[in-house]
Amino acid sequence: MNTRIKGLGSEPRTLNPIQVKICGLTRVDEAEACARAGANAIGCVFYPRSPRCVGPAVAADIRRALPPEVACVGVFVDEPFDAIMRTTAHAGLTAVQLHGNEPAELVGRLRREGLFVIKALFAERAPGLDAAAGLPASAFLVECGRGPLPGGNASAWDWTRAAAFGERYPLILAGGLSPHNAARAVRAVRPDAVDVSSGVEASPGRKDILKVARLIAAVEPAAARRTLFA
Repeated sequence: MNTRIKGLGSEPRTLNPIQVKICGLTRVDEAEACARAGANAIGCVFYPRSPRCVGPAVAADIRRALPPEVACVGVFVDEPFDAIMRTTAHAGLTAVQLHGNEPAELVGRLRREGLFVIKALFAERAPGLDAAAGLPASAFLVECGRGPLPGGNASAWDWTRAAAFGERYPLILAGGLSPHNAARAVRAVRPDAVDVSSGVEASPGRKDILKVARLIAAVEPAAARRTLFA
């Protein structure tokens, strides 16, 4: 829901609240609880090396359990178009997140299928933030890029390195976010959304719903430039 505040003129100004994506869900009940806590999107990981990897059947169960206004995003790493589309169709996804070195042609092809496409970019490895200009993504997820896995690897970093990027492109901030630091990060960067996984977990793939609720409450007062997950 948009927050209306009084501007300097006679007309009220509308601000979009920061949106929250909770990623790496593996259980239906925890996905439902995240949605009740106020998450705007749920992420299901389809990368076999991830401890949070699920199959299309589990993701389909999660998608069916979510209210229609909560997006279910499939996270893929260097998968071909046909494999992504098969999983997307099976699970009923309307959004995908590409977390590898996917080419612009694949990004555009997925968008032409009507999908909301998030492309991950990294501050410390390729593809870097300067790759955005050649990628027709719906939005970009930006994180540090340290560690053995494609995700944030629970590593906090200098989030302000993404601030200028967010002025030009739809930005989802990720990497090392938790209930303790998320408010500081969004104040410094003003992203459109945040993506959190390990920072709200009890163990890999198992979410601590109290942490989820605390994180959402922490970022709720912040304003974003754009609404990504309708």
